[in-house]
Amino acid sequence: MKKSARAAGFSALLFAACICGGCGKDASAVVTTENTLLMAETEDERESWTETGGDERTDDSAADVGEGSGDVNDAETAGVALAETGDTENETKETDNIVTITISAAGDVTLGNYLGQDYTRSFVQTYEEQGNAYFFQNVLEYFLDDDMTIVNFEGVLTESEEIQEKDFNMKGEPEYVYILTEGSVEAVSFGNNHRLDYLTQGSRDTVDMFEEADIAYAYDNITGIYETKGIRIGFVSVNEASQGVAVEKYLKEGIAKLRDEEEADLVIACCHWGIEGDNYPEDYQKELGHKCIDWGADLVLGAHPHVLQGIEVYEGKFIVYSLGNFCFGANRNPSDKDTMIFRQTFTFVDGVKKEDREVRVIPCSISSVPERNDFCPTPAQDEEYTRILGRINQYSEPFDVIFDEKGWYRKD
Repeated sequence: MKKSARAAGFSALLFAACICGGCGKDASAVVTTENTLLMAETEDERESWTETGGDERTDDSAADVGEGSGDVNDAETAGVALAETGDTENETKETDNIVTITISAAGDVTLGNYLGQDYTRSFVQTYEEQGNAYFFQNVLEYFLDDDMTIVNFEGVLTESEEIQEKDFNMKGEPEYVYILTEGSVEAVSFGNNHRLDYLTQGSRDTVDMFEEADIAYAYDNITGIYETKGIRIGFVSVNEASQGVAVEKYLKEGIAKLRDEEEADLVIACCHWGIEGDNYPEDYQKELGHKCIDWGADLVLGAHPHVLQGIEVYEGKFIVYSLGNFCFGANRNPSDKDTMIFRQTFTFVDGVKKEDREVRVIPCSISSVPERNDFCPTPAQDEEYTRILGRINQYSEPFDVIFDEKGWYRKD
């Protein structure tokens, strides 16, 4: 059951959904368990915004250990019209021996400001005016209509003031964790170059909040597990952007641990990698992505460039090189607001995963308005939908991957 600290409004939502007969995620689901910013802001932002040092490839590999457990239970909003799929995505087609699991993945989520950021039109001001439910309201239909939603959590939730000396230190209040639960986010990738912005204390405080809110997390040698419908979904999360090839140990050993010790039925590798602002993966991204699959991952999710990159199918498994920004509080007006939700449905027959490649991309903007970032990611419509989908196909073309007009992966 959900903890009482969750907003009362979501309880009401749950009640309404149950009356209407719709439940997106399994009510019995159980969870266990640190960068330059994307682009320069507009001229009304602080002049200090522009990075001059390039990627922060410093060794921040010191990890604090934490793990947690609890329950998650979410329900579909009453009256929300589910997106047209053009297929049987996430329909309940379970029998005694067939189970389908749909996973939604989105990019960088920073719940808060960077140190010294102006208050006006900031994430903090928006939170104080709008509350928890505002931020994911426009994508909630997708996050409810799946079995697990995972995002890259960039920054920390802490009241600590001790910082790592760097250009941008990003944090939010601990209570912001409930933005995730209101948005039906069950899991976070925490291995990135802002995890230690507020040193070890900031990281520990954030992990404490993930555990309090029953959100599965992973970073470095800490693996995450989320269980739903009797299927155990395991994931690893690493910061290659700062730690380089050292992360291979975390990935290889983490995937093996999830398979052998945690008995995960499905394994996801989350990699913070690549060059900021580049729409095509560098060579080592591709090499490392392939290694993750070879080591046993079923899906690879990438972050850090703050822009979209392409999608590859390698040995029948998908590698999403960059999901871009999503709910990104650290930039009030990035020049590139395009993003997406990546969804994949896995089918298990008698507990064995089938290779059916049921994948769809949902083109989105990080903002509900074009002139600035209002921190409310929104599915694209009409010409914007077509334009963003075209970019995804363009960046995926080197891998011979294409998505049709409804965003579905074309297997032919």
